[in-house]
Formats: sequence, structure tokens, C-alpha cells
Amino acid sequence: MPDKIDALDIRVLVELQEDARKSLREIAEKLGVAEGTVYNRINKMKRMGVIQKFIPIIDYSKLGFDLIAVIGVTAEGGHLIEVEEMLANEPNVTAVYDVTGEFDVITVAKFKDRESLNAFVKRIAGLEHVKKTYTMLVLNVVKETHSINLAKLMEGELKVD
Repeated sequence: MPDKIDALDIRVLVELQEDARKSLREIAEKLGVAEGTVYNRINKMKRMGVIQKFIPIIDYSKLGFDLIAVIGVTAEGGHLIEVEEMLANEPNVTAVYDVTGEFDVITVAKFKDRESLNAFVKRIAGLEHVKKTYTMLVLNVVKETHSINLAKLMEGELKVD
């Protein structure tokens, strides 16, 4: 029988989203289960690819990367994946999305200054198979996260029998 995600797994994820450095004991006590259960659930979700890795959330603006660009890219037909892979390998890029609409790709990247942004945009625009770019600068970050509020979105499913 294949592994499935259940309400207890979601509750473990909620705890890890709050603080991935919580001990297994802390999570187990809060959820009213054994430490071994939490350990096994986390390993199951890692095996399934639900949990990919545990990383710190870094405020890049505190490191000087406070210039954020959202760049729409149009690629030549048949070369979209190639362009996306080139963009994904750029060190400033935090996200590459294959999208519908006016552009083929949306890329989010962070920079220390206008000069590095300018060099990046010119380099991207000059890539083979890139037809057009459109750059927007972020004026204010209202919300930026890699998590969704699982507790709220799954509240009806969080009850463990």
C-alpha cells in the first residue's frame, strides 16, 4: 500500500513550518504522540518528497540584496526548457516559473545594486533563444514566504481519529 498523507502528517508539517528546529520531543508532546511516531512521519514525508529539505529563512536584504526584480521572458518556440534551465542556474535567481499569458517564463531575482541588475538583464536578454524580456522592480515586499498556512487551509482535515 503506497504512503499517503494523513491528518497527523499535516499536523507535523504545521509544527515544522512554525520552526523546523523544534525537537521531535517538542512536536510529539504538542501533538500527543510518541517521538518515534513523529520521527517516522518526518522520514516518510522526506521519502515521498513532501519534505525536500530543512533550510534557514534568510533575510537577503540584510545582506545587501534589497533590489528585487520580477522579469517576464519570452523564449523562441521549442527552446523554453533550455531558457528556463539557463535562468535557473543564475546565482541571483530565486524563482523560475513556467507560466501562461504574455510571457513564457517569470523569473524573480535579487540584487545588491542597479549595476548588477542592469548587467543581469542585459545578459539574460542576450541569451540564445530569448526573444524578449520585461523587467519590473519590486517597490515594497508585502509578503514573501515559501509556506502556506496549512493549519488554516486544512483545519477541517486536521482531526486525528
